[in-house]
Amino acid sequence: MTRIILVRHGQTAWNKVERIRGQVDITLDETGLAQAEATARRVAEDWQPCAVYSSPLRRAIQTANAIAQQLGQEVRPEPGLLDISFGEWQGLTPDEVADRWPAVAVAWQKAPDTVRFPGGESLDDVKQRGMAAVRALIERHTGEEIVAVGHTVVNRVIMCAVLGLDNADHWRIGQNTCAINVFRWQDGVYYVETMNDTCHLRQLDCPRPAALWRG
Repeated sequence: MTRIILVRHGQTAWNKVERIRGQVDITLDETGLAQAEATARRVAEDWQPCAVYSSPLRRAIQTANAIAQQLGQEVRPEPGLLDISFGEWQGLTPDEVADRWPAVAVAWQKAPDTVRFPGGESLDDVKQRGMAAVRALIERHTGEEIVAVGHTVVNRVIMCAVLGLDNADHWRIGQNTCAINVFRWQDGVYYVETMNDTCHLRQLDCPRPAALWRG
């Protein structure tokens, strides 16, 4: 049995005022740093991970560093946890995207599995590398618990896969900043234990996800 504690990174300025992030390498804001510390305390209290892996982007690394320091470990970069490339959408607001690519913007909201972003990736691309990373980590850490820090899209894709859902179900998975998801691989089957858990952030002033943009 291998248990994976899959964490989304903390808040950035582009989460608070919605701007499409993808693979743009931005840092956590003050709230995000506080979220990361609260998440680190929760992980250290509730689990005993032997390793901490992270997307190579700074907002994920900062979140992973807080967790690793609580555990007395070092962060190990894992490229498979990198967020989706939104291509030409990166850095734009949802309104700007809707003005320039109205049909693709509608498809992203209603049929996300059909979209390849202009100059970017599709959810299938993310699924291939994300699940390859999950399988490699399971093989490397049989019988152990590990932390993996990713992003909203890659985490949703991974959780859909372990639940046996398709990428068409992408928006059915909630993924708030610094949410904790826990699943295990046991006897050839994935079992989900926790999903989009943010109880550890109750004492912080954390905004709710944007209502109109599901990116």
